Amino acid sequence: MKCINKIFASILLILLPGVIGIDHFLADDLYAQGKHIEIGIDEKLGNYLPLDAKFVTSDGDSVTLGRMLNKPTLLALVYYECPGICSPLQANLADAVDKIEMVPGKEFKVISLSFDQHEGPKISSKWKPNYLHIIKRPFADSDWVFLTGDSVNIKKVTDAAGFYFKPNDKNFIHAGTVIAVSSKGKISRYNYGIEYNPFDLKMALLDAGAGKTNPTIAKVLQFCFSYDPAGRRYSLNATRIAGSVMLLAVGIFIGILTIKRRKHKKEEKKEL
Repeated sequence: MKCINKIFASILLILLPGVIGIDHFLADDLYAQGKHIEIGIDEKLGNYLPLDAKFVTSDGDSVTLGRMLNKPTLLALVYYECPGICSPLQANLADAVDKIEMVPGKEFKVISLSFDQHEGPKISSKWKPNYLHIIKRPFADSDWVFLTGDSVNIKKVTDAAGFYFKPNDKNFIHAGTVIAVSSKGKISRYNYGIEYNPFDLKMALLDAGAGKTNPTIAKVLQFCFSYDPAGRRYSLNATRIAGSVMLLAVGIFIGILTIKRRKHKKEEKKEL
């Protein structure tokens, strides 16, 4: 049985990076070694975002982050002209926000913050209406703020949030998440991926309002999909799905062997 366990452990080490996504696998490994994560998310639950960080709204007004965080907030770290996940992320966020059973502007608000220092109000004002038009219920323009800023202030926020990205030619390699933040800037919860359940976002906002923090359970699920920039859609990653099926099959196989072994031992005892 020990031999079987060793074989199973070896298979896990071989398949696991492919199942959950090599980027996430390496990020956790680096975190365990106390090394800096270059790309990905290192959850900073309970951390406070820098309220003095300065940005510019899509209307061209200079504001501090603290001024914008006047109620529980869903913060999306994106860049507006992203050819990958940022557009579907914000579109799906808008769809979920439309269904949250809370009053926008009174009980919560949304902030999109570009981590591309080259983007400004001209770009953010171009993209903002695309997402507000998705929301069908009454939703004031001020209830979803689109911000841009310089590299210094952007870094202050992304570092505080544990959000790490890397330039790649004219684009960026980065993760997708929406962070629930309290009115005082306290990080309450991370919502991973590009699709959001309205109830989950509501719970995240309620936690933020109460000053609570909750670790993310399902953050690995996003790695079952790969984004196709050409087709502008998400597709199932066959390699990772196949790896998951193989892991399940191996697990069932080990379980059957364990049950049979125990059953065999009981029969031997009865014979004695």
